[in-house]
Amino acid sequence: MEWKGRRQSDNIEDRRSAGTGGFGGGDPFGGGRRVRIPIGRGGGGLGIGSIVLILIVCWFLGINPLTLLDGGMGGTNFQTESNQQASTPQNDEMTAFVRTVLAETEDTWTGIFKANGRTYEEPRMVLFSGATQSACGSASAATGPFYCPGDRKVYLDTDFFRQLDQQFGASGDFAEAYVIAHEVGHHVQNLLGILPKFNQMRQSMSETDANRMSVRVELQADCFAGVWGKFTQQKGILDAGDLEEALNAAQQIGDDTLQKRSQGYVVPDSFNHGTSAQRVKWFKRGFDTGDMKACDTFTGPV
Repeated sequence: MEWKGRRQSDNIEDRRSAGTGGFGGGDPFGGGRRVRIPIGRGGGGLGIGSIVLILIVCWFLGINPLTLLDGGMGGTNFQTESNQQASTPQNDEMTAFVRTVLAETEDTWTGIFKANGRTYEEPRMVLFSGATQSACGSASAATGPFYCPGDRKVYLDTDFFRQLDQQFGASGDFAEAYVIAHEVGHHVQNLLGILPKFNQMRQSMSETDANRMSVRVELQADCFAGVWGKFTQQKGILDAGDLEEALNAAQQIGDDTLQKRSQGYVVPDSFNHGTSAQRVKWFKRGFDTGDMKACDTFTGPV
């Protein structure tokens, strides 16, 4: 991706030198309810496999894993390598990359909204190291990137990109850009009233039905990310292989792939982001069409 030398967004809050914040309950959809992941319990607590599964799914659901557990882990602070590392310099290349990708999403969605007679309200992105607070509760390195509709901000510990490469085999700058574009896709959903509607509906849903609806929400965010990718391609700034990087990332973070990797089997009723095939399909649909109207994941099968 030929991103260097392009406009960088000013909608950045860099908290990486602010230290870590306290932990509290939270829900990235802003609905005030915890999204629970069915897990097996043995003895008096959770096994290592279950903990790994929780962390992996939380990375891509965008939820503080502490809020998913009513017992067993209590207030434990999950430590990852990024908690141990010094804060990243605010003017490093990764910061410039994130600012540039965010600016590209601003340009794309401003144009799309204008063409549809609407005004795009740009989100802010919070860069943090270790942990921080959001209107949806606490964010930590274990949380991974997520969007909080309560304050209309995307939260990102940039060390996540190293984990995306080393732990999930999804390398490349366009794979990283896909992650950002997906979270911005949730902001688009929030502006369109889709997230508030989901929050309202899930209050009366069973856990299984809420998970199924969550899959549709997440796949639409993937499709919106693909729409952004199409506009980026039209600018001529994508390199050969960039699309494949994004599709590989979508493949690697499907619920079925993550569960097979962590525990050797899948629990479809616990899926909340979609299978690898679904995530690839909907990102590709957005990329192929460049039309957000093609991103209706709520009608028919996904």
